Amino acid sequence: MLTAEQVDFYNENGYLMVPDALSPKEVAELRQTVDEIVAGASKVTTHTDIYDLEDGHTAAAPRVRRIKTPHRHFDYFKRLVRNPRLTAMLAALLGPNLRLHGSKLNMKSAGYGAPVEWHQDWAFYPHTNDDVLATGILLDDCDIENGPMLMIPGSHRGPLYDHHSDGAFCGAITGELNQIDFGKAVPLTGKAGSMSIHHARTLHGSAQNTSTKPRRLLLFEYAAADAWPLMGVPDFAEFNSRIVLGEPTVQPRVRPAPVRIPLPPASSQGSIYENQRGAKVRYFGVKAAE
Repeated sequence: MLTAEQVDFYNENGYLMVPDALSPKEVAELRQTVDEIVAGASKVTTHTDIYDLEDGHTAAAPRVRRIKTPHRHFDYFKRLVRNPRLTAMLAALLGPNLRLHGSKLNMKSAGYGAPVEWHQDWAFYPHTNDDVLATGILLDDCDIENGPMLMIPGSHRGPLYDHHSDGAFCGAITGELNQIDFGKAVPLTGKAGSMSIHHARTLHGSAQNTSTKPRRLLLFEYAAADAWPLMGVPDFAEFNSRIVLGEPTVQPRVRPAPVRIPLPPASSQGSIYENQRGAKVRYFGVKAAE
């Protein structure tokens, strides 16, 4: 369980770092599972429902940027999103009834791992209330050199920034970057097995990994069960199948929060990396892969 001090820190700052969320044995199992999945990318030449590929990917030298929605494709992750130790911690922040919103594994490979421009998750999936967060489990030791997530403390209590460019959603802040004090950014570093937690409205991003060390991050997004997505529920049975703790409800809780709908859709569809191709202004520089 989280301590009262950890809950207070999260509520004040919009993020939290939890050491040893997974044991060394669990981390080893997670790494082995991911290595096997990445090896399978040698059989594909373009983005698929599972793989989001780096520029320069080849069958001989697979370069995976993201593993998409792993809980849908692999039983291992379907079990991990329901890990009682993880859901107990999240219940302290979201209440006793939890729904998984989504999952992804950002690879940040050594030497060329792609950056993620500044954004708020809330811009991608606004809900009827903002009891929505994301967890990030580190597969590798992470320090400032290999592209950690950077958080702006307290930004979850501030405005929702515009994530549109030329009238279309692009999944990144462009025109309002000069309004943000990036000198306040806090890197979420830690040992493998550590887990970050950040509020869906917390402003965050990460630089390219140009170090010799990988920085793989497994992200699970959760919401209180009575937080309903404003973009709708296309499959009610599937929606309820993602309850990971407690019970579902058909009574959404509505609480005021700033909202801007992510429409018209991004000109480049797919993962956030593809969406952000539409951003005309970039904060993080990119070096060519070797």
